[in-house]
Amino acid sequence: MSLTRRGVLAAGGGLGALAATAASGTASAAARGRTRPRVRTGFDRLAADGYRLLDGQRVGVVTNPTGVTADVRHIVDVMHPDDRVDLTAVFGPEHGFRGTAQAGGSEGRYDDPATGLPVYDTYLKSGQPLADVFTASGVDTVVFDIQDVGARFYTYIWTLYDCMEAAALAGKRFVVLDRPNPVTGRAALGPVLDPKFGSFVGRREIAQAHGMTVAELALFFNAEFFAERPVELDVVTMSGWRRSDFFDTTGLPWVPPSPNMPTADTALVYSGTCMFEGTLLSEGRGTTRPFELLGADGVDHRWAAAANALELPGVAFREAYFAPTFSKFQGVTVGGVQVHVQDREIFDPVRTGIGLLVTAKATWSGFGWRPDLAIDRLTGGTLVRTMIDAGATTDEVVAAWSAELAAFRKKRKKYLRYGG
Repeated sequence: MSLTRRGVLAAGGGLGALAATAASGTASAAARGRTRPRVRTGFDRLAADGYRLLDGQRVGVVTNPTGVTADVRHIVDVMHPDDRVDLTAVFGPEHGFRGTAQAGGSEGRYDDPATGLPVYDTYLKSGQPLADVFTASGVDTVVFDIQDVGARFYTYIWTLYDCMEAAALAGKRFVVLDRPNPVTGRAALGPVLDPKFGSFVGRREIAQAHGMTVAELALFFNAEFFAERPVELDVVTMSGWRRSDFFDTTGLPWVPPSPNMPTADTALVYSGTCMFEGTLLSEGRGTTRPFELLGADGVDHRWAAAANALELPGVAFREAYFAPTFSKFQGVTVGGVQVHVQDREIFDPVRTGIGLLVTAKATWSGFGWRPDLAIDRLTGGTLVRTMIDAGATTDEVVAAWSAELAAFRKKRKKYLRYGG
């Protein structure tokens, strides 16, 4: 079988050069007293192949603190002194390249103190303005390496989307280095976005829990949404990752991808409980368990009891009290629930989120949606809000999106790159 230079790293594995370098890497890791993780990320495979995919290219990297190697060195700090790759720029998303900004913020344009590289801000830029940033940077190839969490409203996948579109406009090549979906890639869940509700928490028609990796999403975006003007795209897949893998089975280090995503446990519930951002209740920002603690002033034990009575698979709810240090109810002790995932193999985060919304409305007289109807942007349409307002049950709401979800699941199959 003949493999082109640019096709090598997208192939499934078993390549001689990679195997030889992997063996060397394992030996050096052992010498440092470390065990090499079972899963090798796209960057690990790119570096092991001597960055051949980037030969002769001026490279810019879209990344944040999650762009790390197995021994938690940042990929920018690894590539910058390496003569085999010409790294000339960095592009920072929401929260920034080095992660110094809170939700809804970024770091702006600056020179990175550690490397001297120019850092450009991509946050809230798209289309031609973002293409102009890529042009001004002077790069030939834009590389994307950011850890996602598997939810449509997590903005990094829309940074990916915007950067792909802008790279096409600017005539730049685009390379995606893959990382695991931390909550597995087994199934897509939840409503599919109505394009009339497109925003930075959901640009296009994918499910609320998409069940894909960033490389798979890039392939999907390029074929389904950019067919008229696709970007010149390469993806570098992982080795050793299976669709059934949760993050803690990979052996990779967890770096919080944003300030309110401290653990992989947070990611497990996020695609469901983030819907509470669209309500008057706290979604747990300003606590040590964001998106696992939910509540409001005046909520009492009845909410946990009602949620447990639903007998949702793989989860239980504890009556809980907490005082957020910022965001909703700052400094106020509120009542609510803590979400305890007891069997993650059968846990459905989106169904759980709907069940919690339904029972919160039934047990707390102060229940309501944010006046800006952010819930519609989060869920991708009016269905969830209007059905809950009309008194629908959890099962009725979930059943209402079954046809659109089945169509999305069928469409995504051709872009999946991992078994298991």
